[in-house]
Amino acid sequence: MGPDSSPKKWNLKEQRNTYLQWFSLADQDGDGRLTGSDALKFFAMSNLSKPELKQVWAIADSKRQGYLGFYEFMTAMQLISLAQAGNDISQETMSNADLERLQPPTMEGLAKKLKKNSGGKGGSAIVACHPSESPIPASWFNSKSGKKIPLKSVTSIIDGLKKLYIEKLRPLEKTYQFPDFVSPLLTSSDFDSKPMVMLLGQYSTGKTTFIKHLLKTSYPGAHIGPEPTTDRFVVITSGPDERCIPGNTVAVQADMPYSGLSSFGTAFLSKFECSQMPHPLLEHVTFVDTPGVLSGEKQRTQRSYDFTGVTSWFAAKCDLILLLFDPHKLDISDEFKRVIGSLRGHDDKIRIVLNKADQVDAQQLMRVYGALLWSLGKVLNTPEVNRVYIGSFNDKPIRETTAGPLGMELFQKEQDDLLSDLNDIPKKACDRRINEFVKRARAAKVHAHIVSHLKKEMPALMGKAKAQQKLLENLDEQFAKVQKELHLPPGDFPSVEEYRELLSAYNFDKFEKLRPKMVQGVDDMLAYDIPELLKKFRNPYD
Repeated sequence: MGPDSSPKKWNLKEQRNTYLQWFSLADQDGDGRLTGSDALKFFAMSNLSKPELKQVWAIADSKRQGYLGFYEFMTAMQLISLAQAGNDISQETMSNADLERLQPPTMEGLAKKLKKNSGGKGGSAIVACHPSESPIPASWFNSKSGKKIPLKSVTSIIDGLKKLYIEKLRPLEKTYQFPDFVSPLLTSSDFDSKPMVMLLGQYSTGKTTFIKHLLKTSYPGAHIGPEPTTDRFVVITSGPDERCIPGNTVAVQADMPYSGLSSFGTAFLSKFECSQMPHPLLEHVTFVDTPGVLSGEKQRTQRSYDFTGVTSWFAAKCDLILLLFDPHKLDISDEFKRVIGSLRGHDDKIRIVLNKADQVDAQQLMRVYGALLWSLGKVLNTPEVNRVYIGSFNDKPIRETTAGPLGMELFQKEQDDLLSDLNDIPKKACDRRINEFVKRARAAKVHAHIVSHLKKEMPALMGKAKAQQKLLENLDEQFAKVQKELHLPPGDFPSVEEYRELLSAYNFDKFEKLRPKMVQGVDDMLAYDIPELLKKFRNPYD
């Protein structure tokens, strides 16, 4: 099938049916994913050069997953058609193209292959589904961790990470009780979940309004006002209809990555809910709206759940954390300081936003900006100055009388920079997943060394209680000893105070001895298996 010389339109249903047939032919193992080896054979029929096909793959596989789903394959075909018509292969060309007039590309020998294949699997039998809906990878987590997963089942970077987790990292975590100290065991939904953006800040700094501004509509259950309106953690995600799902229900749903929140108890789950709605942006990103951080007298009233613990849990799962301030709320309360402290280890995800900046004039804004940096400098223990995005993220026009022409231009550029950062999240989701996986593996390895060292330091018979108390009191010295003996980076070690509190509830004598083979398996995974995985699923035309 070649491009028609006439510029007649062909509707999206026709395009979808045609490309479904093509996708069925190209996807030789029928798993709904077109890997590099499949693409090499199929794309070659276009007679484009290798550099051109390299660019086609790079744009179609923008999330760097290492495969193309049906919709990414459709994008690749449209790019090939544009290239055959003499256009540059770029995202800009794709954005400006009239896709309804764009005919399928010329694929040499395709008609013959389709005719030969018509007796086998047909395009009508194919269902294009999102890779996260694939049931096979989810079943891996229900099998025994010792069971080997065949390599042919690994068709993407995420699948590869699941395989490595189940076979090498999860056994180490279980043996040394890593879930009790740091983070619950991962499930299939943790790997397949969409990127998350969490908003933190004091009440009335514009967190809910910010989300509404991005969605261009309100979400179910949203309340906006000058008083503390959001009194719970709300996850805003895509769904077939508009509804709010209570926290207890969300925590037990296997297809959602929130089962770990059950550890915070019913007191928290009653202050947690999921807001679902059909929205194109939510197909790619999930937002987490949070209660306003308390200040002044209010923070003396204790919450019924571990607020900083929940924040820390979400921080580990999120791809971006926005800390919102406004010109009238620059003070950092004790609770806010604890919340920012709980983000330790996730500094690369934090973005600071000075919202509602059009409420003050240029002179006051300069002073507010300086005061904010001064406040942050006392809390964020880094020598570098953090980037602060200045703007007014709401649906109302910027107050030109206050901002002035210079302020208008500044706000627009700052907002564009932040929105560009947000737009890049889905593309960087796979890289972020790898980064978090490696971070977790290093933390689990250090944890195994710590608890096995404490076990080794315990006496064989008498005075165990006294010895354990002494080890707890001198925990910083024990950390230093483990670092020195095993040449481990100090940056991989947890907070001494937090670990001391957690360890006090355990009997050191019951910990497992070090299993060198198990630790070596994790070392090999970090040194060889993950680089090999990335190499296997990189651009096939490199």
